[in-house]
Amino acid sequence: MAKRSETGGRLDDAARAGWLYYVAGRTQDEIAGAMGISRQSAQRLVSLAVAERLIKVRLDHPIAACLELGRDLMRKYGLKHVDIVPSDPASTSTTVGIAEAGAAEIERWLKKPDPIVLAIGTGRTLKAAVDQLPALDCPQHRVVSLTGNIGPDGSAAYYNVVFSMADAIKARHFPMPLPVLVSSAEERELLHQQALVRSTLALGAQADVTFVGVGELGPDAPLCVDGFLAADEMQTLIAAGAAGEICGWIFDGQGRLLNDPVNERVASVPIPSRETSVVIGIAMGKRKARAIAGALKGGLLNGLITDEATAEFLLNV
Repeated sequence: MAKRSETGGRLDDAARAGWLYYVAGRTQDEIAGAMGISRQSAQRLVSLAVAERLIKVRLDHPIAACLELGRDLMRKYGLKHVDIVPSDPASTSTTVGIAEAGAAEIERWLKKPDPIVLAIGTGRTLKAAVDQLPALDCPQHRVVSLTGNIGPDGSAAYYNVVFSMADAIKARHFPMPLPVLVSSAEERELLHQQALVRSTLALGAQADVTFVGVGELGPDAPLCVDGFLAADEMQTLIAAGAAGEICGWIFDGQGRLLNDPVNERVASVPIPSRETSVVIGIAMGKRKARAIAGALKGGLLNGLITDEATAEFLLNV
C-alpha cells in the first residue's frame, strides 16, 4: 500500500477522531486510548475535523483504510456498492455508524429525479437508519416493504420500517400486511393470492434498489425473540447448516436458501433479483459475521454497508 501523504494521513486521523467523538459518542480520553495518542492530540484532531468541515451531520471524509477495504470487498464478491465505516473498538452497538451510512445511501436514491421502486426489509439496523433520514418530498417514488409488518399475535411489528419511513418521506408506501412467518406453506399460498398481497409481491420484484438487514441465528435471534420460531426449531435449523436470514429467508454458510419447511412458511417478498436491483445489506459485528459472509458468498447481496472489523473478517473467509 502506498504511503499516505502527511496531510492526507492527518485528515484521515482527524476524520477518525471526529467519527468517534460525534457519531460513536466517545470522550476525548476514550479516543486517545483507542487511537494510541495523548488526550491533547485527540482534542486537536477533533478540532481539526471541525475546522476542515469534515463534520456535518455525517462524516464527510473517506478514511483511506475504509476505502481500500471497500475496494477489496467489491473485487472479492463482485459487489456494486460498498461503504465501510470506522470501527469503534469500545462500542457494543450493532448500528452506530452503519445506520448513518445507510441513511445517506437511502437519501441518495430518494433524491433521484426519475421514479424508482425502493424495497426495504425490517429490523433494528434499518429502523435506526430510517430514523436518521431528513424529511424528503419525493412523490415520484414508491417504497415497498419486503417483510411482513405484523407480529405473530397480530400486533404491529416493533421494528417495522415502512411506517417509520412514511413519517419522514413523502412518497407512496406499500406495507406487506402479513407476518414474517405463517403457520404452513398452504396458508402462505392462500394469503399470497389476496389482491393486496399480490400487488405488493409484484412491486417488490420490480425494485431498483433494496435495503435489508442480515440476521444471525440462535436463541437470541430476532425470529426467536419476536416469537416466530421456538428455540428447538432454531436449533434444528442450525443443525441443518443454517447460517443467517434475510427478511425471514434462511440460508446456509454458502448463501443457499435452506431446503426446510420453515422457508416454505416465509411470507416475505422473495429477495429481489440481483440482476435488476442493487440489494444492499446493512449489518456489522461478530455475531452477524458468518451470516454476512454466507449472504455474500451466495450472491444474495450485491451491496454492503458495514464496519472495518467486519470487512476485514469478510476478506479473510
